Parts: sequence; structure tokens; C-alpha cells
Amino acid sequence: MDESPLEQQSQSHDQENEIVTEGSAFVDGEPPSQDGSVPPKVDSQVEVLDEKVSKQIIKEGHGSKPSKYSTCFLHYRAWTKHTQHKFEDTWQEQQPIELVLGKEKKEMTGLAMGVASMKSGERALLHIGWELGYGKDGNFSFPNVPPMADLLYEVEVIGFDETKEGKARSDMTVEERIGAADRRKMDGNNLFKEDKLEEAMQQYEMAIAYMGDDFMFQLYGKYQDMALAVKNPCHLNMAACLIKLKRYDEAIGHCNIVLTEEEKNPKALFRRGKAKAELGQMDSAREDFRKAQKYAPDDNAIRRELRAIAEQEKAVYQKQKEMYKGIFGGGRDESGVKAKSRNGLIMLWQWLVSLFSRILGRKRVKAD
Repeated sequence: MDESPLEQQSQSHDQENEIVTEGSAFVDGEPPSQDGSVPPKVDSQVEVLDEKVSKQIIKEGHGSKPSKYSTCFLHYRAWTKHTQHKFEDTWQEQQPIELVLGKEKKEMTGLAMGVASMKSGERALLHIGWELGYGKDGNFSFPNVPPMADLLYEVEVIGFDETKEGKARSDMTVEERIGAADRRKMDGNNLFKEDKLEEAMQQYEMAIAYMGDDFMFQLYGKYQDMALAVKNPCHLNMAACLIKLKRYDEAIGHCNIVLTEEEKNPKALFRRGKAKAELGQMDSAREDFRKAQKYAPDDNAIRRELRAIAEQEKAVYQKQKEMYKGIFGGGRDESGVKAKSRNGLIMLWQWLVSLFSRILGRKRVKAD
């Protein structure tokens, strides 16, 4: 997997933070809805966490639950319960958020209570009363939530750090944030080598959470280069995992993020091409591979993919040729009439059609 310049440095960092990520299984073996426009329908048992907070598990998690001041990394979609208006979706941004339990914003109180009851890898539907959400007045900026609105959250806990002080990203120095992200990238790389793809993606997503847009916009010069040297490989490694899991559209999304920063990145072009080829988008895939080859002319993997596309197209052409040969070529048809005679009839028919068209054309000229 990809390595960053901080690989050596991060090995000497304090290992006080325990990174917790576990495998998981869907309740009743069913994956969650991929649409996300409306809240998922969940039939699992309702667990009451508080008078105003309840939970239904969608996907089981494993391991321990986060304690107070744990830094949790999660994705969620949020709706108003009665109108089912979706007002927030972190999956669309492809950047998980960070929530430090015990230090959350007031409107996140109910969400934090739900997250505190969840294990790594767990996905759940939370029902939250307005008193523990956006309150009596609601919120009229972003996100737009009406007054006294009960909420629904579809939440997935990617993982969490057990820290004594609950240090948030905003309280870290630039070096600390980049170093923390780099450690997670390396953990993800080790999991990838063991073919633990879901667990590897958890680590990459936590690393990406440290490199959010609000942070990246503040960087320039060497710090920007250091951050991109961690962030972009995490997106590329996510793409590699997603291709293996046959989630090609998501893989393309991560490659696109890298290409907005580095339009000449051959690895991003190559992996996007791979995903497009699997989706049958051959012309677009070939274009990506050719661009990748321009920036990495000695890469054998790119040559193989271009050769595979050429061979596939050749096979399709041969198949079409055989098909047309069967229609118009030699041999006898079922009635014993030679195909040559049939071809003559076709040519006669085409001549008659042409003659009729010319006659009709002359009549039109005279009428004009």
C-alpha cells in the first residue's frame, strides 16, 4: 500500500491512544439500504437508552463500547422524524466526522448518547426527541431543522480512540493531526495486507477524518504537502479496497477526490480506470489508462489493462463478424436454398427500393 513521508516518524509517536476497530455482521444478514433518501426500515428490537433516545441495531458491531472522552469517528444521515426531511448526510461528503463523548455540542446530546451505546462497526437507527436535538427553536442555518423536531439518525461507528484527555482534532497542532492520521493509514495498510478489507477501510476513514476540508484549507507550503502525502494515499487505498469489494462507484468517488488535488496522479487514474472497466465503461476506462500511462510510461499493470481492453474489443468484433457471416455468409439455410441466392435476393430488393425512391423523388420534383 501507499506510504507517506511520515511513516518513519510516526513509529516513534507515543502509543498511548488505543485504536479500536472491529469486524461486524448485519442483523439477520441483511445489508443497509444504499439509497439513503429516506430512513431505513428496521425490524430489530427497540432499545431504550433514555426517555428521549432509543436505538434499533441495523448491523452488529464487536468489541467494547467507547467510554467518556473517547474520540469517536462516525458517519450518519439525519432526518426530521415526522416529515422525513433529510437535513444532513456525511456519507455524501465521503468524510466521517469526529465526536468526543462528553464534549459534544448541545444539539448532539442525543446523538452522543446513542453513539456511547454502540460498538465499533455497529450501525443503528436512533430515535431522538427534540429536547436532546435542536430544541424548541430548531436551526434555520445549516443544517435546516424546524422547531421542536424529533429526529432520526442512521449512524455507523467506524471506530474510536480511547484517550484520557479526549483531545479533539481542533485542539491538536498540525503535526499532531498529520501524525495521528498517518498512524491510522499504516494500521490500515497492515490490515489490507491481511485481506481484512472492512477493517482497513475503517482505519483509512479515520485518517481521512483528520484531514477534513476545514483543516486542509488552512494549510500551505510544506504542511500542505505533508497532509496530502497522507490524505491522498488513504483515498487511493480506500479505492483499492472498494474495487476488491466490487463497490466500483464508491471507488471512483475516492479517485475523483485525489484527482481534484493531483490531476496527473497515475495511481488515481489507474484505479478509476479499473473501476470503470468493471462497470463496462470501456471508452472512459481506456482514456484513464492512457492518461495514467502518459505519467507512468513504464508501469506494466497499465499496459496489461490497455491490452485487456483491446483484446476484449477484438473478441466482441470477431463475435459480431461471425454473427453477420451467419446471416449473409456461405452455407445452406434450413430450406436448402444457397446463401448466395439469398444474397442475390437481398441485392435485388435493395435495387427495387432504390428505384422506387428515385421514381418517388421525380414525382415530388414535378409537384414542386
